[in-house]
Amino acid sequence: MAPEKISAFEARRRENVAKNAKLLKDTAEIGAKMRKAAAPAPRPAAPRKRKAAEPAVRTRVMPVRQSARLAAGANTDSREPLVKLEDIPVELKDREPKRVRTNGDLNLSDLQVEGKRWSSADALSSLVRGAQPGVRTFTEDDIKETADDKLKSLRQDLNDLTLYDGWQPNDIKITQERVYALTFHPMLDKPFVLAGDKKGTLGFFDGSQKTPDYPEDDDEDFEVPLPEIGAFEVHTRTITCIKIPMFDQNSVITSSYDSSIRCLDLPTQISSQLWAPEADEDELGISCIDISPEEKDIIIFSTLEGSLGRIDRRTKAKAEIWSLHDNKIGGFSLHPLLPHLVATASLDRTLKIWDLRMITGKGDLRHPSLLGEHHSRLSVSHASWNRTGHIATSSYDDTVKIYDMSEAAKWKPGQDISTKTMEPIVKVPHNNQSGRWVTILKPHWQSNPADGVEKFVIASMNRFVDVYDSAGKQLAQLDGEGITAVPAVTEFHPVHNWVAGGTSSGKLCLWR
Repeated sequence: MAPEKISAFEARRRENVAKNAKLLKDTAEIGAKMRKAAAPAPRPAAPRKRKAAEPAVRTRVMPVRQSARLAAGANTDSREPLVKLEDIPVELKDREPKRVRTNGDLNLSDLQVEGKRWSSADALSSLVRGAQPGVRTFTEDDIKETADDKLKSLRQDLNDLTLYDGWQPNDIKITQERVYALTFHPMLDKPFVLAGDKKGTLGFFDGSQKTPDYPEDDDEDFEVPLPEIGAFEVHTRTITCIKIPMFDQNSVITSSYDSSIRCLDLPTQISSQLWAPEADEDELGISCIDISPEEKDIIIFSTLEGSLGRIDRRTKAKAEIWSLHDNKIGGFSLHPLLPHLVATASLDRTLKIWDLRMITGKGDLRHPSLLGEHHSRLSVSHASWNRTGHIATSSYDDTVKIYDMSEAAKWKPGQDISTKTMEPIVKVPHNNQSGRWVTILKPHWQSNPADGVEKFVIASMNRFVDVYDSAGKQLAQLDGEGITAVPAVTEFHPVHNWVAGGTSSGKLCLWR
């Protein structure tokens, strides 16, 4: 059969088919080689697991029975046990019963461990801190045991002060919020108390007003009328200090965290602003003020930023402000007879004494001359100076310290006070842990006592008011029925032995 003749087109088509087949075959071979090269190395064969050996059957080991006579030889009087406790296997011993949890309150006196070395009942006494409401730290026995007749008589007189009986303290709500500042009006014929609270309210209470006629029998239906109290919002934030100058008893000067100092004129009932930062947006919270009896127009103030300022009411000049401490100045005071001397107490744990007669430095470094300083273990809350030159401070190291600066009149401008002089002459243990809800405890001297005895008051966290003299001797501990909170902010009347205390709820306690 003659071969099939194909056209040129068919021959070209078959040639292309053969070339494409060869190309596909070569491409497949190359792809196979690439996959082989990219494949991960084969994992080593896992070792064959050995078959676990069967656990041996545990057998109970029993003590071997022996003859006590043969074991002890000829001695038949031996009283040793046949089997010792340590020879008994653990699994044969009786298990201790499970200790059951004890629920409810436990009194440590009922749980004391037996044994002489654990028998101390006072082991925890040094750890007990904080308030103990109603627990006295100064009692009638302390008065009876006083050897000094003059001191004993003074203690008896002060402890005879009684709580104002016109109304219960809970009925005398002198301010809406927590009391931060308190003072007596210096009038001598009646106790008139002023208080400032957390929101800038200034309250007034007249202790001579007519009191209710209470029925002789306990009439539950008797409604006690409220006392007459005036309250006015003279500041927008906490009132920190209230001063009524002895030489101008119609003026009530107040300071506040709202960065202002104001003067309330009692006859006209107008409150005027004495000082505030020039710009309304500037804030310089004021923590305390003091006024010199010799320079009635000069007002000294301290700030939350650790600075001390001086303004003159007679001029419109800017206030002089000096940076004295690294932290807040909690309180300060001028020497009553030497007003150029200033004692400041700060959060930086120091008491410092400054002399305003010598101002040194330039610009922001300008400041009064520092005469001396004393460091406490914790922050110092306030420094109060009396006429005889004694400084009383309270601090969070739970002490009230008294410093003797009676030689201050001899100091020259800028004189350095010796380290010995800056040491306190007495440290009185005193619980000053006021916490978050009680105003900081601060001592305040009686400025011009009629009995001639220099003494100061400071609140007690046990809901009393403590009275001390300049030697650190406690003179009294004032209390009374109806006191349900700490009268944290305390003050003496300038002349009479009248004492006032304000609480964190705005209530007033008054002793006379």
